[in-house]
Amino acid sequence: MLVSLHVKNLALIDETEVYFGNGLNILTGETGAGKSIIIGSVNLALGAKAEKDMIRTGADYALIELVFQVEKEEQLSRIRELELPIEEDGTVILQRRIMQGKSLCKVGGETVSVKQLRMLSEILIDIHGQHEHQSLLKETKQMEILDDYAKEELCRPKERLGECYRKYREVVRALAENDVDEEIRKKETALAEFELQEIESVALMTGEDEALEKDYRRLVNGQKIQEALTNAHQMSGYDNGGAGDAIGRALKEIRAVASYDETLQEFEKQLLDIDALLNDYNRAAADYLSDLEFDGELFAKTEERLDLINRLKSKYGNTIEDILSYQDTLQEKLDRYQNYDDYRKQLEEQEAALKKELLRRCGEVSRIRRKNAAKLAESMKAALIDLNFMDVVFEIAVKPVQEKISADGYDETAFMISTNPGESPKPLAQIASGGELSRIMLALKTVLADKDEIDTLIFDEIDTGISGRTAWKVSEKMGILGRKHQLICITHLPQIAAMADSHFQIEKSVSGERTATKIRELDEKESIEEVARMLGGAVITENVLNNAKEMKDLATKSKQY
Repeated sequence: MLVSLHVKNLALIDETEVYFGNGLNILTGETGAGKSIIIGSVNLALGAKAEKDMIRTGADYALIELVFQVEKEEQLSRIRELELPIEEDGTVILQRRIMQGKSLCKVGGETVSVKQLRMLSEILIDIHGQHEHQSLLKETKQMEILDDYAKEELCRPKERLGECYRKYREVVRALAENDVDEEIRKKETALAEFELQEIESVALMTGEDEALEKDYRRLVNGQKIQEALTNAHQMSGYDNGGAGDAIGRALKEIRAVASYDETLQEFEKQLLDIDALLNDYNRAAADYLSDLEFDGELFAKTEERLDLINRLKSKYGNTIEDILSYQDTLQEKLDRYQNYDDYRKQLEEQEAALKKELLRRCGEVSRIRRKNAAKLAESMKAALIDLNFMDVVFEIAVKPVQEKISADGYDETAFMISTNPGESPKPLAQIASGGELSRIMLALKTVLADKDEIDTLIFDEIDTGISGRTAWKVSEKMGILGRKHQLICITHLPQIAAMADSHFQIEKSVSGERTATKIRELDEKESIEEVARMLGGAVITENVLNNAKEMKDLATKSKQY
């Protein structure tokens, strides 16, 4: 659930913080008080596009912070799969700092991308506004809803279908890419044979170029190496005042007095170690110098081999591994073209077999959809009746269209509704008004409540186009939904506000010459007064207050059933 929201320097908000509770959290306030800013800030924290003019005038940045408490193991597992930090007690902290021209997103103090933030938000929260209501009109969204409802049955069949579709598309693509006429095949075969022979004739070995370059550097710099090592050998040697000679004299001096002090004996031991190291070094250097002769033939062969490899790199790849990989590709291409008819026949047989399997998988998915479409439609009808659709008919049409096969199958899905007796059901887009769409979305969320892993639902303007008895029905349905989910809802209707488990008021005030929006939680008395304001407008009489209190009492009783 969403524990808290902290906003600073965003639009009209100077700084405000709110702690949300379980169940139904209602946000109310006068028109223009900034209710949309509060929900907008949540969207921003979850990765929505940020405009620079959102930053409060005079501030350098805007800050939004959300704190979630996650308890469901499935959600915790999905967050861990994203490799995002999460506290041991399930606390997840999201923070977004918006600055001029850029923004910084963090989860648990660790910087993340906006894409990661959006993926996380899909696990934690579900936001419904006018845009989401309108998405109900799209058949793709309707298919998504049906598949969510049937996900326990559909999960594995859809995975198998998707894998089969991927294999089928690969074969179809291979057929298209290899659909070439005989003349082109001859030209490409000749070129492939030439390139393959050129690569094979060199007999490349992995790592060979690195070894050759190492030898080449040593050979081309042989004179410099000889001069430097000769000088170093003389300086460290035992003749002509070299370091070895000096160490020998030092050792002789220490030995003369070592018996007088144990510390001097340790010095003698250290000098002996140094003398031994110098001896080892001088012998190794002398051996290296004795073998250091410029081999002109070896140099020429090394240079020639390197040039040959580099020419192949310029044509076929940046590394020997790339060239050898290209060699394999050429051989595969030759094998295909030299046995072209058999290769095409094999692909066509694979395509036919996969197409048959694909249709079978699509049929399996379609049957599951149709079965669950009937169940969902029945539940939706009952939920819509509860929301004051008195003579509603709700159907979900699932129509197989084999010409439109995809990784999701071949079905077209349409939500059909009739709200008038005698009228045949028609697609939502032809029938539903804004207020009806809001109620249909609420009905869906209620029906899907037991299947939905997301704890927190936000409803922005769920009350669009409704009033009176319908508003009370919507309020009751939200109370039911709030038993298993945390709901955060902006509303203009007293019937919905009265159902609040936690009631927050959004206010706009002027201090000095600055306007600021604040949000605060109301106690029971203040909540009744706010409902009265929504009922009575400018003048709140005793009767209006009594009406508000009665409405709150009725809401409390309805939540007890």
